[in-house]
Amino acid sequence: MGRSWLAVRLGLACIALAVHTRHGSGFYIPGVAPNEYKRMDPLEIKAVAMTSVKTQLPFEYYSLPFCEPEDGEIKYKSLNLGEVLRGDRIVNTAYKLNVLEDVPCKVVCTKEWSVKETRAFINRVFEEYIVHMLLDNLPAATVFTNPKTNDKQYEDGFKIGFLYEKAIYINNHLDIVIYYHSIEDVEEGYIYRIVGFEVVPKSLSDKSVEQDKEHCSIAQETDVHPLDKKGKNSVTFSYSVKWKESDVAWASRWDTYLHMSDVQIHWFSICNSIAIVLFLSGILALIIIKTLRKDIARYNKDEELDETLEETGWKLVHGDVFRPPVHPTLLAACLGSGIQIFCMVLIVLLFAMFGMLSPASRGALMTAAIVLFMFMGLFAGYNAARLFKTLKGNNWKKAAALTATLYPGLVFGTGFMLNFFIWGKHSSGAVPFTTMLALLCMWFGISVPLVFCGFFFGYRKQPYEHPVRTNQIPRQVPEGVWYLNPFLSTLIAGVLPFGAVFVEMFFILSAIWENQFYYLFGFLFIVFMILLIACSEVSIVMCYFQLCAENYHWWWRSFFIGGSASYYVLGYSVIYYFSKLEIDSFVPTLLYFGYTGVMIFSFWLLTGTIGFYSTYFFVRRIYGAVKQD
Repeated sequence: MGRSWLAVRLGLACIALAVHTRHGSGFYIPGVAPNEYKRMDPLEIKAVAMTSVKTQLPFEYYSLPFCEPEDGEIKYKSLNLGEVLRGDRIVNTAYKLNVLEDVPCKVVCTKEWSVKETRAFINRVFEEYIVHMLLDNLPAATVFTNPKTNDKQYEDGFKIGFLYEKAIYINNHLDIVIYYHSIEDVEEGYIYRIVGFEVVPKSLSDKSVEQDKEHCSIAQETDVHPLDKKGKNSVTFSYSVKWKESDVAWASRWDTYLHMSDVQIHWFSICNSIAIVLFLSGILALIIIKTLRKDIARYNKDEELDETLEETGWKLVHGDVFRPPVHPTLLAACLGSGIQIFCMVLIVLLFAMFGMLSPASRGALMTAAIVLFMFMGLFAGYNAARLFKTLKGNNWKKAAALTATLYPGLVFGTGFMLNFFIWGKHSSGAVPFTTMLALLCMWFGISVPLVFCGFFFGYRKQPYEHPVRTNQIPRQVPEGVWYLNPFLSTLIAGVLPFGAVFVEMFFILSAIWENQFYYLFGFLFIVFMILLIACSEVSIVMCYFQLCAENYHWWWRSFFIGGSASYYVLGYSVIYYFSKLEIDSFVPTLLYFGYTGVMIFSFWLLTGTIGFYSTYFFVRRIYGAVKQD
């Protein structure tokens, strides 16, 4: 009873933490102070990149002929590893403003586009590219009203143009609205913090804008600016700025960006999945515990009464259950990689849950994941080495090399091949050569040595102790029943773990492929914990049935059953591609399935490792509970 109450309290604490991390106040690293400005302080709007859900290929801002800064000096901001891998190229723009200074209309520049430049811009409009800008680390957002709920919602970025009745129009005017929060300071008077950054793009013809050097005025009746598809074009870029005071505190300024229209559906789906998985998991655990207690009691009683009674069920294979499997080196490498991924995911989720890896920290999530993965090589090597020695492996150096290179090599090789296609499209998403070298140095300079170090110390440890001895002659495995077929049992086992994650899968895929924010890390942590429980229990249940059928080849089977949810994730990713995305060309399709394949393979290693270790300790426990000759 005490354990049940402790579990309930722990679950309530996790849910409370998940609710707390939904608010914007949890989205800033402790100790980071906001930028504070005085009246007329200069500000500069920076461009991040241009993205499209149709092509999935980001481009830097000046890949199109936009206006350059007045001094002609283009300055790129130094980026972290995550920002580079995302395809961000943060650069200064010609849009300059001063704090609290409203600008009715200001001309940026007039560009004379050649036929080639016009064609490049038209192609980007057809592909529905969106410009992403930053002001005080806040992304520029387009405001729209949800027709179902009439709620005000933000969409990251703004479109560079639009298509209407077979004509192409350019959004050459930006109405910029900046929200600020004022604070009275005793020494400096009022100081101001930026809490909102909205942009309303417009297409204005030259007749709609009356120019007076840098300043301009917009006519009451405006006309749009179409582009000549086959000739040269003269385009005048302009903008206006309006400052509005807001009651929103600086710590809550991301709330409007992270607001979701279907939040009620999201909450209901998450709670429903949690309830179903916990209910089914409880039933499975009850069946296993009740059945096992009867089996153990019967076996022990039979030995006390008559040692000549014939053994049946899972005890019959006690002399073969710990016989080393085929390909022990590969199994140890897969489990080592799974341990490495598990430690990385757990730590990243914990940090993200407390707001340290939020969308406000651009690229921090990916940077932290890569760095942590490299350093978790020590744990991967140690655990893989102990298991490898338990499986009577001899060449530990070969096993260490395979553990250090199997998963990272596949990920790096896939990324390297896809990078060629991205380079061919001249996209900013192509990883620079220097970054590739940096990743290689991290791999061979940090991860590989740590894996070998872990292997060295792990292999010197004693192997895991098994409660029964292994017979010299392997026992023949009888023909199993139909429902224990490896393929069928794997498909059946994957339903329950997939039921725990399919809702979050939708939001994660939307964040990756549809340029949306993902911030419910508290819920994600709870789902991750339920995934661990589900994978562990289905692996144990299927292994128990397999041993009862006198089949002792459970080593690899437990790994595949633990990772069985990944097959459903693969199917869900295919359905998501055809139902939600508008990708219609080869390279974006290749990128989607390439990167999604890497994520699914990572998920397979993670869940397979969870299933294996839970089954392994379960088998050791049940065979240690019965009396042996």
